[in-house]
Amino acid sequence: MTPARLVRSADQAVLAAAREPGAVLCTLVGIEGGFSRRLGAQLVVGADGTLTGSLSDGCLEAELARQAEAARADRTCRTLRYGAGSPVIDFRLPCGAGVDVLVDPVPDRTALRRLLGTLEQRSPGRLDIPGADLAIEYLPRLRVLALGAAPEVAALARIAEAFGADLVPLVPSGGLSGDLLAGLPPVDPWTAVALLFHEHEWERRFVPWALGTPAFLVGAIGGSQTRRQRLAMLDEAGVGAGEVARLRSPLGLIPQTRDPHTLALSVLAEIVRDYEALLDGAA
Repeated sequence: MTPARLVRSADQAVLAAAREPGAVLCTLVGIEGGFSRRLGAQLVVGADGTLTGSLSDGCLEAELARQAEAARADRTCRTLRYGAGSPVIDFRLPCGAGVDVLVDPVPDRTALRRLLGTLEQRSPGRLDIPGADLAIEYLPRLRVLALGAAPEVAALARIAEAFGADLVPLVPSGGLSGDLLAGLPPVDPWTAVALLFHEHEWERRFVPWALGTPAFLVGAIGGSQTRRQRLAMLDEAGVGAGEVARLRSPLGLIPQTRDPHTLALSVLAEIVRDYEALLDGAA
């Protein structure tokens, strides 16, 4: 029987904790009703009781820590039901849902190490959850290439770090000559390119390049006049209509932002929304 397939964004801290000796891996393998986490969400209870990740808003974690101790003692994998339909009558979920959690005291640590190495190379990886006949496919963590003016790029870097995304900044200076893209990592399908220029002459170099990459989102800021000038520039540069159609502009969910911090929040919100759609579209 082929395992059921889930697609998730990789929480590499959870996977790294799970590969450690004595760590117990808890995976959300069933949901009945509405719940605050996706199927496949994971929590690790370390050998010293340290928790990494989360499966709820706090109501499940202490209970799973207790169950992890019992599972570690007898080295037995178990699936536990909580909430609606659970035989544990003294433990209920406030949301009214019913969830099934697989508690595995002996996850395949070799597979976890291999998976982490794959993800660090920015490639998707897979982990089988045999006790639930489930396979989780992990996408590389969201990466944002932020190119543009220093205040906007710095603000986006701060908020991206708080969110947990990888951000690679580029604030060009001087002239348009030379290899301005030297040192940037390769762009992959789990990378967004955010063009945050006010001096839009820079876009002559960067927009055609970005549209030629496999980035899942390429976006640029700017008002209506800037957008008209940009389209004329792309036409003059011979960029095809299909590539031009990929350009998201204006980038950001909040219209007409007036300071770098609000712009950064607006831009990251749109990028995260589209990255989340990759998970839903791949499942």
